[in-house]
Amino acid sequence: MAQAVLLLAGAVTTWIVASFVGPSIFHDHLLEAGSAHDSTQLDHVELAFRDSLLIAMGVALFTSVLTAWLVTAWFTRRVQQSTGAVVTTAADIASGQYDARIDASGLGTEFDRMGSTINELAGRLQDTEATRRRLLSDLGHELRTPLATVEMQLDAVEDGIRPLDGSTVDVLRSSTARLRRLADDIAAVSRAQEQRLELRLVSCDLAELAARVVADGAGAFEGKQVRVGVDHRGPVQARVDPQRMSQVLSNLLSNALRHTPSGGTVSVSVEHVDGACVIEVLDDGEGIDAEHLPLVFERFFRSDHARERHEGGSGIGLTISRSIVEAHGGQIRATSIGRGAGSRFTVTLPDPSHHSTS
Repeated sequence: MAQAVLLLAGAVTTWIVASFVGPSIFHDHLLEAGSAHDSTQLDHVELAFRDSLLIAMGVALFTSVLTAWLVTAWFTRRVQQSTGAVVTTAADIASGQYDARIDASGLGTEFDRMGSTINELAGRLQDTEATRRRLLSDLGHELRTPLATVEMQLDAVEDGIRPLDGSTVDVLRSSTARLRRLADDIAAVSRAQEQRLELRLVSCDLAELAARVVADGAGAFEGKQVRVGVDHRGPVQARVDPQRMSQVLSNLLSNALRHTPSGGTVSVSVEHVDGACVIEVLDDGEGIDAEHLPLVFERFFRSDHARERHEGGSGIGLTISRSIVEAHGGQIRATSIGRGAGSRFTVTLPDPSHHSTS
């Protein structure tokens, strides 16, 4: 409607201006030409010019306004369809239909970006919802085992089947410790993913830090008969929180040990690469299937649920590690050729000279 009013106003304005200006100019030219016609003939010529001008302009303006209105109506309809699709899709997403998507409108970059942004939002919400459901399901499994153990032990004590001796207390303490560890892990990853981690950044030699973490965990590797070592070419200075980064390395080493059989090897390398500080934890163990690589940092993800739960892994250590590394402004990624080919976890931290402590 606004476009139609604008076109009509333009046509009327053009018609009025032309009807006043055109005949006056034509009359002046006739006088300058010195025509021999009498006044009656001159009036008839001017009237003919004015009528032909106004009729021709009227037809032209009507045709142009009609054409412009049709084009505007078509374009407006396209815009309405595009925005209507956005509104409908947004309403579907708001109602929980996270698989709703918008097709490209073809109306230009801005409209296409709007559609792609809505689609990206829907995709992220869909992933979040899937993660939430998986989290609740896995959390239920994680809680069920220690709770069942506590309940079984208490029932046995109440029924007189088992005395409340040191062995029973140890079992109960082990189960409650597992529950406490799970609660602490969930709280830690929530703080990390909500960017509420408190980092105490200091200049630190990552090579020395890695050697210390490996030395602290050497007993577990010896117990499983897995070789572990650190490879570095001198100090690698970075501005990090040593405690948090030690937690990252410890989680990566624990993960590598869990998936490396007896007689295998786990190696840690620390070096400068293209102005960045890079830490790699490489093992020759089970490896990771290609379809599982994008999921290894998700909460409670396990490629082998039964075995890892039996071994006591909470499935949340890699998630915490990713959050800590990202809080440092870095990245962490996992690579593997496939099952039986081992895996490589790479932590990349920014160059200290470009790192901001804000």
